[in-house]
Amino acid sequence: MAATMSRYRSGPVGQGFLRATWVLVLGAVLASGFLGSVARAEDAPAKSEPSVEQRIADLEAYVNNGARGADAADATVTSKVAGAGPGHNGWMMTSAALVLFMTLPGLALFYGGLVRTKNVLSVLAQCLGIAGLVTILWWAVGYSFVFAKGTPILGGLTHMFLRGVDSAPNTNYSYWVSHNVFAMYQMMFAIITPALIIGAIAERMRYLAVLVFVAAWMLVVYFPLAHMVWGIDGLMNGVWNSAAVVKSIDFAGGTVVHMSSGWSALVLCLMLGPRIGFGKEPMLPHSMVLCMVGTGMLWVGWYGFNAGSAVAADGVAANAFTTTTLAAAVAAFTWGMIEYVEKGKPSILGFCSGAVAGLVVITPACGFVTPGSAVIIGILAGVVPFLACTKLKAKFGYDDALDTFGVHAVGGTLGAFVTGIFANVESNPNLATNLKDVVGHGLWLEQLKAMILTVVMSVVATVVIATVIKKVIGLRAETDTERQGLDLNEHGEVGYNY
Repeated sequence: MAATMSRYRSGPVGQGFLRATWVLVLGAVLASGFLGSVARAEDAPAKSEPSVEQRIADLEAYVNNGARGADAADATVTSKVAGAGPGHNGWMMTSAALVLFMTLPGLALFYGGLVRTKNVLSVLAQCLGIAGLVTILWWAVGYSFVFAKGTPILGGLTHMFLRGVDSAPNTNYSYWVSHNVFAMYQMMFAIITPALIIGAIAERMRYLAVLVFVAAWMLVVYFPLAHMVWGIDGLMNGVWNSAAVVKSIDFAGGTVVHMSSGWSALVLCLMLGPRIGFGKEPMLPHSMVLCMVGTGMLWVGWYGFNAGSAVAADGVAANAFTTTTLAAAVAAFTWGMIEYVEKGKPSILGFCSGAVAGLVVITPACGFVTPGSAVIIGILAGVVPFLACTKLKAKFGYDDALDTFGVHAVGGTLGAFVTGIFANVESNPNLATNLKDVVGHGLWLEQLKAMILTVVMSVVATVVIATVIKKVIGLRAETDTERQGLDLNEHGEVGYNY
């Protein structure tokens, strides 16, 4: 038998037999696969072509930012308007670029102009480093922790490493915007939020400590808080989660972005202590020109931040665009005029601070309020943060170097509260989905709950994270490094070579 098998392997007859055998086996496999696919196709009912009326309905859904009939789980009709909608997608890609523009170069130049010459590059390096670090975290787990379904506190790992995040819409958040575009848009929020913190600790915190702090803070504070407020099953997503424990609203980040970063910034600057010479020697901004340019970039980018949070090019976005403009302009003018009355000279720094304060305070409210309410909010934004930055800071003597607490914490907290006062269904019909019994009837109480939870999370987490970093690697730059400037000592460069 062994000899026979040997002949079949080596001789021409044997080779022919093996070829024939393989042909038969391959044919059987292909046939079974084909028949199986036919059987499966017969088992699954084929979706029929849509009628003219259904095609028109899909186009109306696109224009009105609603759901296609084919988006329903039990739909039996395909849609000829497939995938993302070009107009909504185009607006969201533009908005994502605008929000990144807020950090790079907007915030970098705004903060960079406010520090002394010897520390300008340290601010730019911190903004650039945070942009890269947060992007990696967002890709790995951040997006999934925030926007995947999970618990009311934190999302799951469904989209870890952006798995499944493709160009088809994620209908939990939008019917017409690609999932990957939505993910990139939200990533820009994640980038700018910790970058705001550096304004309070400018000119004295070690670069390595900044990066380590941001990495831990994103995991412990930002990702959970963003999921609670914006996640489809989030604890505080009052607009879309009918089971939300706290029925609060936050259109574009009053709690998630400004309160979290601002309150954390205050704690961190207190733990670091004041800069060497604070209160004894002048620490004037080295370039109000850069500060003004950065402010303009922030204002322009903020349209992507606020109007983009509608996640569509629709009427809600248009209203947010309008209210953002009014609040920012009114607040800038109000702050400047207060200085004019008090000091006899309105400063560029005052106008810039007022503009940013107006943008901060309107952020949680912009898609929920009328233009008239936006003007009132703008006046409040020009007065309250002004008092925080000039009177409160002087009274308690903390070294919030670039007024992150005064503008973002105080402004964000004010904005979250007045959102509960001024929000109305006429400005945003989505408020009637789950909140029709709360809007105008105690919504401000829900806002208070969200504000308290945000402050507690931010403060406690910052204390713990900063304490650990201080013990392990140290928070603050060496005395000689701080005196000479962080630019040369930590980055080996200087901002200006004359």
